[in-house]
Amino acid sequence: MSTPRATTALIRHLGLADYEPTFAAMRAFTDARGVGTRDELWIVEHPPVFTLGLAADRGHLLSGAGVPVHGVPVVQTDRGGEVTFHGPGQVVIYLLMDLRRNKPGGKLYARQFVHKIEQAIINVLAAYNLAGERVEGAPGIYIADGPRKGAKIAALGLKVRGNGCTYHGVSLNVAMDLAPFSWINPCGYSGLKTVDMRSMGVDAALADVQQALAQELNVQLEAGGAVRPAAATE
Repeated sequence: MSTPRATTALIRHLGLADYEPTFAAMRAFTDARGVGTRDELWIVEHPPVFTLGLAADRGHLLSGAGVPVHGVPVVQTDRGGEVTFHGPGQVVIYLLMDLRRNKPGGKLYARQFVHKIEQAIINVLAAYNLAGERVEGAPGIYIADGPRKGAKIAALGLKVRGNGCTYHGVSLNVAMDLAPFSWINPCGYSGLKTVDMRSMGVDAALADVQQALAQELNVQLEAGGAVRPAAATE
């Protein structure tokens, strides 16, 4: 049986939700999905939590490998990457996708998938007059210019199963308490600076950025290999 042609992913708004039940729900959804299951994007905001990638070094928790850190829980996950922080004021979107599906430009491979997610973030930042860029070998998006060049504003962590189905996703810092990032080596990089849109001078409503990023992810993932130019703003 051939796999169905992809349709635009369904966007679900989960509101403020604890990390661990959401993690369990992602796995359950992926376990249960079949060839006809529609892809979904889950928009969520988490209470403060540190999450660890599958091979993460607990030494990157700067107060020691014990849990919690400064009262913030630490959760082991099965995504790629190292340690990161989620908290209020951050856009988190989980991508529950089947990369085997035929798209206009063919099936997606993991590297293309990551590139498209990063492009979506770059485009959304551009819509708020912020320049973001990729850094070779360090997934995520970083400030491209100015005095905060090189600071990380968005993180990426994915699980791609052998059958091509994905979960986990992307986080974009909008207006949050950045202090917890100083309690870790973000994404395993000592001294890496972390910023949000507010600290870059952008006053944006979280709901607006959530919706913009979800819509841009759908555009990129249905673009059939084409990278859409960044949106212009007034």
